[in-house]
Amino acid sequence: MSETTHDATVAVSAPAAPDEGLTAKELAARHGLTVSGARPSLIEYVRQLWDRRHFILAFSRAKLTAQYSQAKLGQLWQVATPLLNAAVYFFIFGLLLEADRGMSREVYIPFLVTGVFVFTFTQSSVMAGVRAISGNLGLVRALHFPRASLPVSFALQQLQQLLFSMIVLFAVTIGFGHYPDLSWLLIVPVLVLQFCFNTGLALIMARAGAKTPDLAQLMPFVMRTWMYASGVMFSIPIFLADKPAWIANVLQWNPAAIYMDLMRFALIDDYGSEFLPDHVWAAAGAWAVLFALGGFVYFWKAEERYGRG
Repeated sequence: MSETTHDATVAVSAPAAPDEGLTAKELAARHGLTVSGARPSLIEYVRQLWDRRHFILAFSRAKLTAQYSQAKLGQLWQVATPLLNAAVYFFIFGLLLEADRGMSREVYIPFLVTGVFVFTFTQSSVMAGVRAISGNLGLVRALHFPRASLPVSFALQQLQQLLFSMIVLFAVTIGFGHYPDLSWLLIVPVLVLQFCFNTGLALIMARAGAKTPDLAQLMPFVMRTWMYASGVMFSIPIFLADKPAWIANVLQWNPAAIYMDLMRFALIDDYGSEFLPDHVWAAAGAWAVLFALGGFVYFWKAEERYGRG
């Protein structure tokens, strides 16, 4: 572009910049720029998570190994901790409070140990999920990866720990006269459904804990209340037989109670279907699908906010 000045000379002005007048969004689109750490589509996010499956498995194993690395008994605490809890609960609830009403000692002790081990699986997954993001900010801020890898790996860690504990659970069950039969095959679908439920719950708690770190201090009280309301130490239909029926129904449809009762049904000969709520397998599947899918989507929606101050 040129123009004539007052002395008849020609001045040449610089051409307008090609980006002049464009908004930041238009500039980014013109030059192919994208937001760093932007949330991918849900399908792409699932693909990225699958690509990191080896990392998720290795991370969960490393966390499991390191969990008791400073203790002299090491990995034995994976089994000893829930077993000691069961012994304490038996002394208080079985002997002092007689919460075993309606059940023989041969049934109540495997009933109690099963409840403690199975509920501990959910409890540990929730507590690990709360700290999954807030407790690993260095990793989150240093590397680019789907953040759901962390709560999923922590839930997987708790599953591996439960599988070690199942050895003791089998020994206790057999020791009180309940021997393996075809019903023990039900253990596999119960664990799969509970793992899906726990993973979804861990994802929900991971997002909540990332925003509110103080939630980690509150959750032990919430989990303790949930444990007492789930029939870990007592049979809900027997213990609440003299109460309005709706109370027992509400407590039995609680997902923690459902997974515990299904495991008891699989392991204990005298714990029959009369102790289970109606349509219990449908309920177990519904809780697993609802929390697994809902928790995953809920966590994914905040993907680009994790680790930012």
